[in-house]
Amino acid sequence: MNFIADENVDRQIVDRLRQDGHNIRSVAEMDPGISDDEVLDTANEESALLLTADRDFGELIFRQSRITAGVVLIRLAGLSPLKKADIVSLAINERLSEIPNTFVVIRPGTVRIRRCIE
Repeated sequence: MNFIADENVDRQIVDRLRQDGHNIRSVAEMDPGISDDEVLDTANEESALLLTADRDFGELIFRQSRITAGVVLIRLAGLSPLKKADIVSLAINERLSEIPNTFVVIRPGTVRIRRCIE
């Protein structure tokens, strides 16, 4: 699976998903400081799912009807980066076939998938 990680995604999550065999490019490594619109455009150009901790992407997707291959919103505040990496890895690997073209929210103990992105 191809992912673009917004620059607010912990490095440990990026590293863990790479170890899991996913193709993941990080905004922090590519072009730090670019706007949310540019991040979403990059993900779309690469047909990649976007990993982010920024709720503003919900606005872009649902209110502005921006097209996307999918978004994974990570809501794991207060946990260590390594614990976050474990949770995100498990959620993505267990639900991989379900997440393209959806808006996924990962929270401690829950994974919510909203299937309204077309």
